Amino acid sequence: MNEMKKLVMGILAHVDAGKTTLSEALLYETGQIRTLGRVDHQDAFLDTNHLERERGITIFSKQARIVSSDMELTLLDTPGHVDFSAEMERTLQVLDYGILVVSGTDGVQGHTRTLWRLLQHYHVPTFVFVNKMDLQGAEKERVLEEVKQALSGSCVDFTGEQTELLDELSMCNEEMMESYLESENIPVEMIQRAIAKREVYPCFFGSALKLEGIDTLLKGIRTYSLSPDASMEFGARVYKIGRDAQGNRLTYMKVTGGKLRVKETLSYGELSEKVDQIRLYSGEKYEAVQEVTAGEVCAVTGLTATVCGMGIGVEHAMELPVLEPVLNYRIHFPKEINPNEMYRNMKLLEEEDPQLHILWKEELGEIHVQMMGQVQLEILTQLIKERFGVVVVFDHGNIVYKETIAKPVEGVGHFEPLRHYAEAHVYMEPGEPGSGIQVTLDCSEDELALNWQRLIATHIEEKEHTGVLTGSALTDVRFTVVGGRAHNKHTEGGDFRQATYRAIRQGLKSTECLLLEPIYRFCLEVPVDAVGRAMSDMRQKCGEFDTPEFFTAPTGEMARLVGTVPVSTMGDYMKEVHGYTKGMGQLMLTLQGYDVCHNSEEVIASIGYDSEADTANPTGSVFCGHGAGFVVPWNQVPDYMHVPYCMENRQREKDEVGFSYDVTQAIQRSETPKKTQSAYELDKELQQIYQREFGAKNEDDLERDRKKWRKTSGGRTVNGREITPSEKVYSGKSTPRGKDVVHHLVVDGYNVIFALEEYKTLASMNLDSAKGKLLDDLVDYKGYKQCKVTVVFDAYKKKEHPGSEEDYQGIRVIHTKTDVTADTYIEQLVHKLGQKEQITVATNDGLEQLTIMGQGALRMTAANLREEMKLTRKEQLQAYQTGKKEEKHTLGEYITQKS
Repeated sequence: MNEMKKLVMGILAHVDAGKTTLSEALLYETGQIRTLGRVDHQDAFLDTNHLERERGITIFSKQARIVSSDMELTLLDTPGHVDFSAEMERTLQVLDYGILVVSGTDGVQGHTRTLWRLLQHYHVPTFVFVNKMDLQGAEKERVLEEVKQALSGSCVDFTGEQTELLDELSMCNEEMMESYLESENIPVEMIQRAIAKREVYPCFFGSALKLEGIDTLLKGIRTYSLSPDASMEFGARVYKIGRDAQGNRLTYMKVTGGKLRVKETLSYGELSEKVDQIRLYSGEKYEAVQEVTAGEVCAVTGLTATVCGMGIGVEHAMELPVLEPVLNYRIHFPKEINPNEMYRNMKLLEEEDPQLHILWKEELGEIHVQMMGQVQLEILTQLIKERFGVVVVFDHGNIVYKETIAKPVEGVGHFEPLRHYAEAHVYMEPGEPGSGIQVTLDCSEDELALNWQRLIATHIEEKEHTGVLTGSALTDVRFTVVGGRAHNKHTEGGDFRQATYRAIRQGLKSTECLLLEPIYRFCLEVPVDAVGRAMSDMRQKCGEFDTPEFFTAPTGEMARLVGTVPVSTMGDYMKEVHGYTKGMGQLMLTLQGYDVCHNSEEVIASIGYDSEADTANPTGSVFCGHGAGFVVPWNQVPDYMHVPYCMENRQREKDEVGFSYDVTQAIQRSETPKKTQSAYELDKELQQIYQREFGAKNEDDLERDRKKWRKTSGGRTVNGREITPSEKVYSGKSTPRGKDVVHHLVVDGYNVIFALEEYKTLASMNLDSAKGKLLDDLVDYKGYKQCKVTVVFDAYKKKEHPGSEEDYQGIRVIHTKTDVTADTYIEQLVHKLGQKEQITVATNDGLEQLTIMGQGALRMTAANLREEMKLTRKEQLQAYQTGKKEEKHTLGEYITQKS
C-alpha cells in the first residue's frame, strides 16, 4: 500500500485573478465544504475576517485541509494585493508546491512577475492554473504563449494531446529526452522529479467560478507531486503569529521533521516552554490533536516568544524577506492615550506582521510605522480601532531611505571607561544590491578569543545600524570581524557592544557613503495615441524604460512601457493615467529594491541629520587616561587605538611571506639570492606595539636591534657575508652573548599546527598525526642546526591532566597540566632560562610575542618557522651535494662509493 502523500501547497496570484475562488472550488470538489461560497457574496470559506469580506480581498493567510484516501493536502491561501506581500512571502518558505493563478483575460500582470521571482528565489516547485477561461477574450494559445515568454519556456500545457505533452517535456531536460528517444515515453517518476527540481511547470486551464478544469488540476497534483523528505528529528518553521478570538497567542508552524506532541517542551532561543495545545485549522474552525508529524501545518498555544521566520529543533531560520516597506508614516492618536502603552500595543501588531515596522522616535516622542502602501494603511487604521479601541490618524507618508558604503573600510571602536575594556576592529565592504547585512569572522583566536569574536558578530546583527548621511538604516554591507582586544579582568559583554557600535560608526565616517532610495519596476499600458504623454511623464519622474512595445488588446491598439522609476516621484500617478487615457490605461508597480538616490544632496539637506549630534549613536571612542575615561573623536581614534589596523598588517605579512618564497625558489634553481631577509626581523606592526608597551627607541637603537636580530639567523648572510653560529649573537640587556651561547627554539605546538595549512589539514583527520609530522620536521631541523628544541602542547582542556614531559628523538616535548596554557608555560620557561640561553619562540600569538620580547627572547611566526625548515632542508641537500659535510655520511653515499 502506497504511503499517503502529505503536501503543503500555497495559492498565489495577482489581485482579482481568482485565487480565493480557486481555493473555494478545490474545497468544494473534494467534499470539504458543502456549498460554494463567492468573494463578491462575502461568504467565501477562507475569507474569515470581516475586513476581507467587506473589501473582497485576502489580507491574512489562511489554511484549509483537504483529506482524501491517498493525499493529505494543506492549502494555504495567501494575500494577492501588493500591500500585503510580506504576509504572502512568509508563507512561501513553508510550501512544498505552489499554484500560481493567472487571469485568462488579463494575462501575466506586474505582481504576477514579482510572485514568480519569489517562487524562484525560494525554490518552490510550481503548478500554473490559468483562470477565467470562460470569459470573452480568454484565448488559451495566447495566454500560454504569454506565460512562456514572461515566466519560463518550461511552462508546459498538461491538458493537451499526450504526444504534444511528451514532445514538450522531452525538451526540458536530458533525462526525459533520452527516455523519450529510446521508448517514446517518459515515466511519471521522471516527470515528478523534473517538476520538483523546477525544470518543468505544469499548466492547467479552466474556470474556478464554474468549476471547470478543477478535477484535472487535482488529478495533476496527485499524479505529479512528491512528498518531501523529512528528518526523523523534530524540526519546524514558524511562519505566522496570530491570536484567536479569546486573545490566545497562536504560533503557526510547519513541522518539517519528527513529531510534536501536546505538553512536549520546546527549546528555542534561551527559552524552554511547553506546548499547551495543537490545533489543525481549516478556515475558522480547528481540530485539537495530540500530535502532528512531518509535513503538517498547525497552530500551537503556550509559546510566548516565538517570532516569524524562526527555526525550531533541527530546522534553521527562514531567509530574510525580499520585499520591504517603503513608506513611513507618523501616527497621531488622542492626547489622553499614553504613548508608551500605545507603542506596546503597536508592537503586538508588529509581532503578527514583522514587515509592519513600528518605530519609537524617542527624541520626538512619536510613533512611526513603515508599510507597503495606502490599502495597508487603511486596514491598519481599522485594526487599531477594533483591537485597542483607539482612533488614530496617519500623516502624509515619507519615503524610507537607506544607506550603504561605496568603498571598503576598517572601522575601529574602543570602549575603556574606568574598569571596562574592549576594542573591536570591523572590516566593512560594499555588498551586492539587496544582500542586506552579512557578518563573518576572520580573526585568529590567538589575537581575540572566539567567544569575544562571536559577541562582536552578535552585536552587529542585533540592531538596525544607522548611516551617517540621514540617519537611515544601513544595508548591503559585508561585515567581517578582523581583530580586537579584551582584558582578562575588566572586559564585560556590554563593553564589546559599545566598541562594536562605535567601530561601525567610525568606519562609516571614514569612508564614502551612499544614500539609497526605493525603486519601482513599472509596467504602463496606454492607448497608442497616449504613449507620447506616458513617455514624457516617466522621464520627468526620473524613470528609465525600454522601447515601447505595441500590441493589440480587446479595447484596441495599445503600447506598453516597462522600466524602473523612483518611488518618491510616483505619488498618485495612477489617477493621472486613468484621466488622460479615459480609463483605458493601466499602471502596475512592483518594488524592485533600492538604488542610489537620484537627488541625494537635496534629500540629505532636507532631512538635516547631524551624525555628531546623534548621542544615541556616537561616532567616537572612549579611552582611559589618568584614571578616567575620555572621548576621542572618530578621526583621531587611529592615533589612540591599541590594536593596529588588521587588514594593513595582513597585507604586509603576505608581502613578507611572498619574499621568503622567492628566496626558496631561487635556491631550488641553484641561484644566489641577492638578499636574504632574516625570519626573526621585527616587522613594523610588532615594533610599534613593542614601543608602546615597553618604551620607545630612537632610529639608531632600532638599526642596532635589526643587525642583532639578523645575526641570529645561523648560517645565513648579512651584507653578503655568511654568519656562523660561533659569531656574536643578539646581545640585548637580558640576552646571553659569546661563543658558548646555547640556541633554544621553543615551539607553541598547537598554535603552529593550526596556523600552517599542511598541519591543519592533517589535524582535521587525525590530530596525533599532525603532532607527529611537526615533531619529525623539527627533528630534522634540530639535527642540522645543532640547537635545543622544546615543543609545548596545551592540556588545559583535559580534565585532571597532571602534565608530562618526554624525549622525542632529542626534542623535549611538554604537555602542560590542567589549567596551564602553552602561553603561560612558555612565558615561565623564557623567564627561567632567558639569562642562560638564547631563546626563540615560534608562535602566532601576538600577546605572547609581546611578552617574550619584553623578556629578551626572540619571536618567530609560524610562517617564518615553515620557511626556516624549508631552507634548512635545502641547505642539507646542498651540503651533501657539494661534499661540505663529509663527516655526515649517509647510506646513499656509502652505496655510491661502493659502486
